[in-house]
Amino acid sequence: MNTLYHYPLSPFSRKVRLCLAEKKIEVGLVEERYWEQGTDFLRRNPAGKVPVLRMGNRIMSESTAICEYLDETFPTPPLFPRDPEGRYEARRLVGWFDDKFYHEVTSKLIGERVYRKVMGTGYPDSANVKAGARAIKYHLDYMAYLLDQRRWLAGNEMTMADFAAAAQLSCLDYTSDVDWNRHEVVKDWYAKIKSRPAFRSLLADEVPGFQPSAQYADLDF
Repeated sequence: MNTLYHYPLSPFSRKVRLCLAEKKIEVGLVEERYWEQGTDFLRRNPAGKVPVLRMGNRIMSESTAICEYLDETFPTPPLFPRDPEGRYEARRLVGWFDDKFYHEVTSKLIGERVYRKVMGTGYPDSANVKAGARAIKYHLDYMAYLLDQRRWLAGNEMTMADFAAAAQLSCLDYTSDVDWNRHEVVKDWYAKIKSRPAFRSLLADEVPGFQPSAQYADLDF
């Protein structure tokens, strides 16, 4: 049995879960409180981060490296374009959401509102929350700009870039931190990707002490 060590509101865990589910790779989920830096977990990934995927005797870490490995090993359906230009654009946007979006938005909203409580590290920093709330507007505007020209974020086919973005936004949707009315084209994109079978297990996630938003699991939000 394949095993994914993850945390429900880790966008990087969610990105790998979406990739696995889209490719119909069966996997058992083990929730990992990675910030506790348990000995067994650090043996699996000395970097102390989720997700970690065990497939047979192989243990893999780093979400993008995992997703690229899965796409090369299980090529159907493809999640990275086969042409160099399309592959570059998908990789560029995966990097955008994993790095810029995460640090400017997710880490400041989910990090302050959820992780501080879960980890017991004090109260939210209001300055960080306000910064995240400001930054998400810019990112939604950028997504709208892309989607005004393309069917999906990186082009006319769904790619890993869409899963990277949806992984971040689904965490924020859990806590009602996304203004879906800001851009109809972004809302339509999210509804389209949210309705995919690969998304179902994410919509069932629950974090003790935090109720999901009213629209979180609603496919007709």
